Amino acid sequence: MKITQQTLILITAIFLAASANLTFFGRVLESYPLSIDNLGFLLTLPVIMCGVLILLLSLLCYRGTCRPILSLFIIIGALSAYFTDRFGTIIDTTMIQNMLETNSAEAADLITPHLLVRLVLFGLLPIFILWRVKLSYAGMRKELHSRLTLIGSTLVIMLVCIFSFGSHYSSFAREHKPLRYFINPTYPLYSAMKYFRQSGESEQRPMTTIGADARIPESDIQRELIILVVGETARADHFSLNGYPRKTNPLLEQEPRLYSYTQIASCGTSTAVSVPCMFSNLGHETFEIDAARYQDNALDILQRSGVSILWRDNNSSSKDVALRVPYEDFKSPSTNSVCDVECRDVGMLAGLQEYINKQPGDILIVLHQMGNHGPAYYKRYPAEFERFTPACQTSELAECSEEEITNAYDNAILYTDYFLSQAIDLLKRNTPAYETTLIYLSDHGESLGEHGVFLHGMPYAMAPDAQTHVPLLLWFGESADVDLTTIESRSRTPNTQDAVFHTLLNVFEIDSDALDKSKLLYDTDE
Repeated sequence: MKITQQTLILITAIFLAASANLTFFGRVLESYPLSIDNLGFLLTLPVIMCGVLILLLSLLCYRGTCRPILSLFIIIGALSAYFTDRFGTIIDTTMIQNMLETNSAEAADLITPHLLVRLVLFGLLPIFILWRVKLSYAGMRKELHSRLTLIGSTLVIMLVCIFSFGSHYSSFAREHKPLRYFINPTYPLYSAMKYFRQSGESEQRPMTTIGADARIPESDIQRELIILVVGETARADHFSLNGYPRKTNPLLEQEPRLYSYTQIASCGTSTAVSVPCMFSNLGHETFEIDAARYQDNALDILQRSGVSILWRDNNSSSKDVALRVPYEDFKSPSTNSVCDVECRDVGMLAGLQEYINKQPGDILIVLHQMGNHGPAYYKRYPAEFERFTPACQTSELAECSEEEITNAYDNAILYTDYFLSQAIDLLKRNTPAYETTLIYLSDHGESLGEHGVFLHGMPYAMAPDAQTHVPLLLWFGESADVDLTTIESRSRTPNTQDAVFHTLLNVFEIDSDALDKSKLLYDTDE
C-alpha cells in the first residue's frame, strides 16, 4: 500500500503533537483548568498545534527532502520531549549553547536507560517505519494541487478554531507567552536556527579595550593574593551558613573572618552566561555573550596592570573568559592527582604554593569547580562525604525521592565546604606575606524537583528563585586591607554577580574609569 506525501505529513504532525508535548499540555491545563468555559479552547489547541506543524512541514517537505525532514523533526521531538518531560528543561538558545559546549563526561551523565528507551520508541522506531512506507507520486501539477489543498484546508480549520474561541487564544498569546517555550519540536528548532544564525552573523572582529587607563598605584607595595572560586550549581538556601538546618558548611562555619552574602542574584541560569557575565563590565541588564567575547574582561585588565593570573578548570571550560591568560585543565588524571570516578575539585590546589612562590607581585588564582553539577550529584563527592543518606545514585532523578535527591545534592555541597576550607588553609600559610582573600561565588542555582522542574537553564524571566539565588562567601586573612565595618551590612544587601568585575579591580587597588565603586561587595582600607 502506498500513501501520499501529504498523508505522511499529516500523520507525522499528529504523532509529534501527541508524543512530544505532554509537558506543554500539562502546563496549559494549569493555566486553563478543565471546565465548560475552557473545554472548546482545550480541544482545539491540539488542532492548532497540528496545523502549525502541517504548514511548516508542507513548506519544507518535497520529493527529495520529505523523509529526511520528517526524520529530523521526529528525532528532535523525541530528544527534546524527554528532557522537557523528565526535567522541565526548555530548549532555548542558551540551552543549545550549553549542549554544544558541554564535555563528554557531562554528556554521559545525561545518557540514561530512560533516554534510550524514549529515543528508540519515539524516535528511531517511527523513523524506521517512515523509511519503510512506500510513497506514491503524482505528476507535478497534481502534487502541487494536493499540497495547496492540504495547506488551504489546514488554514481554514485553524482560523475557525481561533475565531470560535478568540478570547481564549487572545489571552493565551498575551498572558501566557512562556508556555510556547515548551512546544516541541518547533521551539527547539527555532532556537537552534536562531543560535546558528547569530553565530554566523558574529564575525571575528577586533577586541575592544576596557580600562585602558587601569594601573596599580606605585604607593601600593603590599602584595595581594586572591583565590576566586567559581562554583557550579550551588543554591544559597542549601548553605548552613545562610540558615539551612543541615550542617552543609561545618568547616567554614568555624572560620572567624568569613562572611556569607545572603541576597546575591546570578547573571544567568547557565554556566555559559553567568561565568562570562560575572567577569564582564556589561552587567546582567545589558550582557550579551558575543559582545563580551570581543572586549576585555576583568582578567584582561588585571593582567595588563601587572597582576599574575592563573585559571584552573575542573569544569567544562572558562567560557572564553580565560582565553588570554594562563589556563590549566584539571579534568584529567594527567593533570589532576585527585581522581576516582571523576577528578576532584581539591586536586586543583596541588602545586599552587610552588606557583605562588614564583610570582613577583600581586596574584589572582581562579578555580572553576565541578561543584554540584547535575544530574549525577552522587558523582560530585568522594564516598567519605556521603553523610546524608539515602542518596540518589542515578542520573534518572525522577526515579529518586525528593529526600534522596536532596541528600545527594547536599553531600556535594559538603564536599565544596571541605574544598573551600583547604583553599583557605593555603591562603593562611601565605599570610602575612600577602594580603589574602578568598571569594567564592556559584555561577547559578539548581531546581531539585520543585513544581516538577529539575536542573537549571530556564529562561531568566521565568526561572525559579532556586536557579538564580546563589551563595557568595568572602574570607579575609588577618593582613587583608579591607574595611570590615562594611561587610555585615553589605552581606545582607541585595546584589548581583555584576559586583565581581568591580570588586576584583578594587581589591587590587586598580585606578580606572572602568571601576564603579557603587557596585562593590566590600571596601578596602585606603
